[in-house]
Amino acid sequence: MKTTAYLVEQPGGDFVAAEVELEEPRDDEVLVRIVATGLCHTDLTVPTMLPQEMMPTVVGHEGTGVVEKVGAAVTGIEVGDHVVLSFRSCRACGPCRAGDVGYCEQSLLLNYMGMRADGSTTMKRGEQTVFGNFFGQSSLARHALAYADNCVVVDKGLDLARLAPFACGFQTGAGTVLNVLDPRTDEPIVVFGAGAVGLAAVAVARGLGVETVVVVDPVAARRTVAEGYGATALDPTDEAAGPVEERVRALTGGGAAYAIDTTAIAAVVLQAQRSLRSRGLLVALGLGAPEYTIDAIDLLQSGKVVRSSIEGEADPLETIPQLIALREAGKFDVDHLVTTYPFEKIADAVADSKSGAVVKPVLVWGE
Repeated sequence: MKTTAYLVEQPGGDFVAAEVELEEPRDDEVLVRIVATGLCHTDLTVPTMLPQEMMPTVVGHEGTGVVEKVGAAVTGIEVGDHVVLSFRSCRACGPCRAGDVGYCEQSLLLNYMGMRADGSTTMKRGEQTVFGNFFGQSSLARHALAYADNCVVVDKGLDLARLAPFACGFQTGAGTVLNVLDPRTDEPIVVFGAGAVGLAAVAVARGLGVETVVVVDPVAARRTVAEGYGATALDPTDEAAGPVEERVRALTGGGAAYAIDTTAIAAVVLQAQRSLRSRGLLVALGLGAPEYTIDAIDLLQSGKVVRSSIEGEADPLETIPQLIALREAGKFDVDHLVTTYPFEKIADAVADSKSGAVVKPVLVWGE
């Protein structure tokens, strides 16, 4: 079938609308008419890292939409269902069988290589191969092919534009609090970076009653959003106020029990480590710096833990419904973090995302 997709034609290039030919769904695939797609940092960084041989490509991994066709081997999904599209996993390897689907042994192939597991591609522009299948969807397009393992069926009465970030950004931040930290209400949390991932962590922590949440971000507007949740927001550029880690320790009674870094800035990760109390836990979520500096003396003398997490240890089939339920219960207040753009304004969405003018841009197709 012919559809419209937003292609990146060279590493670091702009998104360009083009008509492409999308294959019909195979037995294990689901054809989804995309309604909305969140624009994630990964969608901006991965195309800068791909070789020209994997161009043109279509990214997008926070898609929502309506199912139009279902392959013969797919169960639990029907034509007309509304779905949120998240990351893929094979559901058969050791980590998947243990419930750790974010650590699937086939994750690289299923999510990042621009093709199906058998090496075939799903799109063409004329005779030219277009690499897609990004996160099993490539949802910066009007239609996408997805799979039962990354399609989450949701209530048809819900706003799909507001649910798009649940597929990755909101799932990662909130999932980290729910699945990794599991904090008591009296255990302070500090979050470095008040973007979509960081603010989702703040939202769910406050929604669950965590009493002290500190947010560190240089953008005043984002600090204001954090304060709206009842968090204390710090400006790391305010040198007169003293070192960030000292301010965090003062606000948290000697150090935070948990820290989350979403910035991927090495110096900030070090601040996050030093902001912890003894035996505190730092979870580094950002993708950027190839190396981090760890204060080994502080680590060895305090019993602190520094670790990472993929997608907040979430299984989309379980975590996305959980977050939707929390949203409906008023314990995950994130709708106001979303700013919608028509797809043809994708360049504006990218610019506003990079500048920090908006927290979470979501692209929406018109009728």
